[in-house]
Amino acid sequence: MALKIGITGGIGVGKSVVTKIFKVLGVPTYDADKEAKDIMIKNDAVRNALISTFGSEVYFEDGSLNREWLGKRVFSNSEELKKLNAIVHPAVIQDADDWADSQTSTYSIKEAALLFESGSYKKLDINILVVSPLELRIQRVMERDRVDREEVLRRISKQMPEEEKEKLADYLIYNDVEHSLIDQVMYLHQKFNSAKK
Repeated sequence: MALKIGITGGIGVGKSVVTKIFKVLGVPTYDADKEAKDIMIKNDAVRNALISTFGSEVYFEDGSLNREWLGKRVFSNSEELKKLNAIVHPAVIQDADDWADSQTSTYSIKEAALLFESGSYKKLDINILVVSPLELRIQRVMERDRVDREEVLRRISKQMPEEEKEKLADYLIYNDVEHSLIDQVMYLHQKFNSAKK
């Protein structure tokens, strides 16, 4: 059975970059955020639950998800966000679990923004937290999403504090100007490949 390894981190830390390096090394990777979007469209039980919870406006007539409408509704209301997560998270966790069970490599990677918040880290063998200095994170998100500093700080403030995540993580990867990402990933890659379950 392949080791199940999670990668997470706050907004702007560069977790996707880290996952891509593992992918280049031939490690099977699962992008939970991307898969969640597919599940919200393709999974009938999830679709029906979203419609009964939020109304038919949650989908366009062609069956695609009305992301902007749903986003505005849930991100300004924590109760509505909880309802959305209660519908989507279990389906994604199950899908990721089934996917990981089907892998034949030594280990597989699941990248998820809410790995700790959703509790899905408990189903994994090892969890990696990508960390970055705050100023670097702010710059990255401002450039990527074309938003101002206040908006980035607002998003960060809604996430689980870094100190709490660090307590739950087995390994930290530092994505900053002082550490080589490739060296850190190679070290873990060799470690995981030599681990016997």
